[in-house]
Amino acid sequence: MYIEKIQSPKDLKKLTIEQLNVVADEVRAGVLNRVSHHGGHVGPNLGFTEATVALHYVFDAPEDKIVFDVSHQSYPHKILTGRAKGFLDDNSMDAISGYSSPSESPVYDNFEIGHTSTSIALASGLQKARDILGGKENVIAVIGDGSLSGGEAFEGLDTSAELGTNIIIVVNDNEMSIAEPHGGIYRNLKLLRDTNGKAELNYFKAFGFEYHYLENGHDVAALVEMFRKVKDTPRPIVVHIHTEKGHGYKYAVENKEAWHYNMPFDLQTGERKNQGTGGEYMPVLLGKFLLEEMKNDPKLVAITAGVPMAVGFGPEQRRQAGRQFVDVGIAEEEAVALASGMAKRGAHPVFSTYATFLQRTYDQMAQDLCVNGNPAVINVLGASIFGMNDFTHICFFDIPMFSHIPNLVYLAPTTFEEMIAMEKWAIRQDKYSVAVRIPEWNVAHSDEKYDEDYSNLNTFKVAHRGSKVAIIAVGDFYQKGENVQKALAADGIDATLINPRYLTGTDEALLNDLKRDHNLVVTIEDGSLDGGFGERIARFYGPSAVRVMNFGVRKALYDRYDVNELMRENHLTDEQITADIKRELVS
Repeated sequence: MYIEKIQSPKDLKKLTIEQLNVVADEVRAGVLNRVSHHGGHVGPNLGFTEATVALHYVFDAPEDKIVFDVSHQSYPHKILTGRAKGFLDDNSMDAISGYSSPSESPVYDNFEIGHTSTSIALASGLQKARDILGGKENVIAVIGDGSLSGGEAFEGLDTSAELGTNIIIVVNDNEMSIAEPHGGIYRNLKLLRDTNGKAELNYFKAFGFEYHYLENGHDVAALVEMFRKVKDTPRPIVVHIHTEKGHGYKYAVENKEAWHYNMPFDLQTGERKNQGTGGEYMPVLLGKFLLEEMKNDPKLVAITAGVPMAVGFGPEQRRQAGRQFVDVGIAEEEAVALASGMAKRGAHPVFSTYATFLQRTYDQMAQDLCVNGNPAVINVLGASIFGMNDFTHICFFDIPMFSHIPNLVYLAPTTFEEMIAMEKWAIRQDKYSVAVRIPEWNVAHSDEKYDEDYSNLNTFKVAHRGSKVAIIAVGDFYQKGENVQKALAADGIDATLINPRYLTGTDEALLNDLKRDHNLVVTIEDGSLDGGFGERIARFYGPSAVRVMNFGVRKALYDRYDVNELMRENHLTDEQITADIKRELVS
């Protein structure tokens, strides 16, 4: 094998074009070996294999700077930059992340990149700094067509073209985002493909880029020729290459959306190795509810931003929803503003996406939505330590982010039934901008009768009234609060248990009432302690004699953490919380 001997791109340059084709096959096999054993992004990496081989053959990394967008296509790059062991050796795979990471390879990975539409903007910074400092290196930004729908990609194109110096933007056009792409730009990309890049109407030329098109983005010789042509350019250039997502692996080609990312699978059959228990998953249950609700509410429109499967909206569900479904592409800011405008006009918009991607929408949440007080619904998905666990995708900083936005009502349901009750109210009411923190940890059910109206804001719900110690357990950690309350009861401690429901305010009447016969208030939340729900309660009791204990996760960049270890380190197991409370009561 060649790739076992390639420690850097310099080793690649010793080979012939014919040998590069063998290398590409070996790289693809290495990618498949890793994802079949370890899981990961399948289709994007398989589709960009030949282009990566050609890039590293022609350009001179690390002197030339290559920036990958979202890193979904960075596996071949890792194999060719000294990290092949993480793809070939099953015991070494945990050492390699699924994303571009300078902490892993400070020489060849220029940025920590896990979010989309960033590569051109980041590369424009390298471009400008090089120009100021007098360097001569090439700056190459790699971006997929799906990522072009993000606003930062537009801004990066705008800036890099204006700078007018060397930057090479490789547009990897596989006619896909995670699902099918959405947005007007894709009509022009199709026109360019259909005309072999010769159409007069050209999005990239309109910015001022020199433009080159390559129809077969899997032809190594043609890629090498193209990259040689543009290397050391004195001006901004776009190289638009047409590729096939999942290229070289039939299952990934036949079902491109499902094979964007996959869990470990059998390489021969494509079947997942761990099919799971087939149990319930709250976001998918939410999607089923929305689909049913549409039948009764023609004003209801479900909005997603490039990840429709996050709420179980696969191709069939999208077909059933028809005009009551909108996917804006990788454009969460647009989704929030779209929802605000729809709500203003009288529709019932519901935007659902992961908390980590909602980080991009802070200004739109505050300014476009909440300042205007429009009654749109934002479903915050994955907001849990049980969600995605690499540190570019951590989702549990949502409470500090959203609970402090004025005019936003942020609700935290504890069970499926409470989630549906809150969702129905949020969709049908016309007074508030509402966010709902969708439980991720488990799917809890209850026969409790839940409120149908949540307009009496910031009223906490007392599930059990005791004395001395009160436990306020938030959202999907409410069941943890129940467990702790029962454990304390077994030791003769009759603790009060409270479901706060609202993350954007405090029930001052209840909290004041607790002062009468409680000297300890405990908060438990599935999220960041810094700026979190517990800090709001601690601030309320600050001037009083009531002591407060906050249980949550300390602020840090946790990367590929083990969730059980994270729980233990932050004293979040039921046993640790119970023991800590008992110690505090006798201190």
